[in-house]
Amino acid sequence: MIKGEDHRILHQYILLDMAIKSLQQDYPAFENLKMAKVFLPIVDDLLKSIRNDFYNKKRLLGQRGIRVVKWVKTSEYFSEVTIATKGEDVVLQYAKQALKTQVEELISNHLNN
Repeated sequence: MIKGEDHRILHQYILLDMAIKSLQQDYPAFENLKMAKVFLPIVDDLLKSIRNDFYNKKRLLGQRGIRVVKWVKTSEYFSEVTIATKGEDVVLQYAKQALKTQVEELISNHLNN
């Protein structure tokens, strides 16, 4: 069972992981922009900041004996994440659109800070 604070940290970890993957996937598009010299340093700094937060959350979860085992697409709209804890494995279900919106907000917040 994942308790309150651990669940919050785990959720942030998942969002940070998705943000990194999304930015890495979009990176070639930034490289092809006419003003790539302007945008690439911004994206690089953003990725560095998000990766730093990601590794801090991963380390914190590891200290608490929590790790993500696998991510499975269950339908067009939902995914399941299997989480290993010290006591048992837990399966959490996420709505893809809600995660996408939260990742966009996370990226926007990192840009504004």
